[in-house]
Amino acid sequence: MTDTQKNNSVSIKTEDIHGRIVSSPDSDKCLDSVQLHQLELSFREWSESSSRSDVRVARRRILLVFLLIRYTGAKLSEVLSLDPFEDIDYQKQCLFFGRTKDESFKPQRKVQISSTLCNEIKKLTNDHDFKDFSRNRLNIDPGFVRRKFYERAEACGIVKQLGAPEILRRSRAIELMQNNMPLPAVQMILGHSTPNLTSSYVSFSEDDLQKITKLFMEKESTRKTSARNSFFGKILTILKGDIQARVELMTMGGDLVTTIITNGSLNRLDLKVGTMITAEVKAPYVILQKADNEIKSSADNIFNGVVKKITIGKINTEYIVQISDGTEVCSLVTSESCRRIDIKVGDDVWILFNGFSVLLSE
Repeated sequence: MTDTQKNNSVSIKTEDIHGRIVSSPDSDKCLDSVQLHQLELSFREWSESSSRSDVRVARRRILLVFLLIRYTGAKLSEVLSLDPFEDIDYQKQCLFFGRTKDESFKPQRKVQISSTLCNEIKKLTNDHDFKDFSRNRLNIDPGFVRRKFYERAEACGIVKQLGAPEILRRSRAIELMQNNMPLPAVQMILGHSTPNLTSSYVSFSEDDLQKITKLFMEKESTRKTSARNSFFGKILTILKGDIQARVELMTMGGDLVTTIITNGSLNRLDLKVGTMITAEVKAPYVILQKADNEIKSSADNIFNGVVKKITIGKINTEYIVQISDGTEVCSLVTSESCRRIDIKVGDDVWILFNGFSVLLSE
């Protein structure tokens, strides 16, 4: 990164995004996605590095604890009390924390996981040695788990305290928010109470939140699209024409996103009012305009936001704009346009993009 880029790149503080979930999540108190990936690789290599089968089985149990905290944001106590043979629904790709063994058999909360993680857990728990070793619960000494987490962190060149389970939990929450998972869905995963959704047009049930979470987890594990901007929401209206259809969805923040798709795509995706869907927009299609200017545009989608970060390159400049519900929208413009529009960090801006530039995916 050049000196110019450094001077024009301003980090976003997580408390500015969703301070209600994590208290004081400073960058030195959590891990970023790259560090989380490095830590995961360290655990994986370590779990298979012993020549003794019993040691490998014991280490795989620690690996499983790490993966569960890494991808669900669960507390260490929740994971250690999990029954990997009873509390995981492999068909629905979800696991249950705090499940009681009485007649109600109800969990305190259900958390969706990706098919990739689900299959890996299934492979681990189906191993005969693992079953014999684990009995019905992981039941590992918490102090021992912490020591191993610290060791793996130090092996990656990370300060050992940042390998603590509670730091991993916080890091996962921040990672999800920075990837624009809706706030209520993040809170549900972590077991926090969700805020009231006050939109007068559409309501999101717990089942809706589960569907959004499942959709996000799958995209996170197999994501191949180059689109930078994603909006999760429920289809509000569909207006079908002779060749194309106008589809309007509402996000959990109450914003409307409009897209124009062909009738063939509408039928292929089997879209209906009430369907949960993802709308994606590539950064070059997002246009910015200063908010002090009167909006006169034919754009189908117009949002108000605040510029949080600007990265200036030789050819292109990247803007990160945060809208009212905390979602970050990325716009990529030429550096010549950057100089002309004179938008700075902290400025109020309008975000504009046409319905034809919005892609829908399940």
